[in-house]
Amino acid sequence: MFKMKPKMLLRIASVIMFLHLAGHMVGASTWKNNPDANVREVIKGMTEHAFVFMGASQTLAGHHEGYGFAGALALLFFAIVLWIVSNADAQTKSMSRKITLAVSVVLLLWGIDELIYFFPFAASFSFIASALGFYSLTRFRHVQ
Repeated sequence: MFKMKPKMLLRIASVIMFLHLAGHMVGASTWKNNPDANVREVIKGMTEHAFVFMGASQTLAGHHEGYGFAGALALLFFAIVLWIVSNADAQTKSMSRKITLAVSVVLLLWGIDELIYFFPFAASFSFIASALGFYSLTRFRHVQ
């Protein structure tokens, strides 16, 4: 049976997270354009009424967009870190394993969050990248 090297597994996970980022950015930048009249009414309420939070005046829509873009930055960070640790060699293998474990656990939790609060398609990207990360851990012993 063909066994993939950690480098390939982690690079695939990185590309998956980059694709997740692309989809997330489409959703984050178009969420106000909804054809449903009820949703448009909620969006109107979110955009028209500002409130002070921690000394800054902001709308609920502004908070929503801010969280969306912060999430996009986190997805970009995951993609970059996965790509970087894919370059593990004998000298960096131990640190790369630790980073891969941490990222894989967080992506698993991220996927659970997406499953609960968003939708299965988004969660599938995180779950697949997490699974690839966990599987790559079993292959690191072959890194030289």
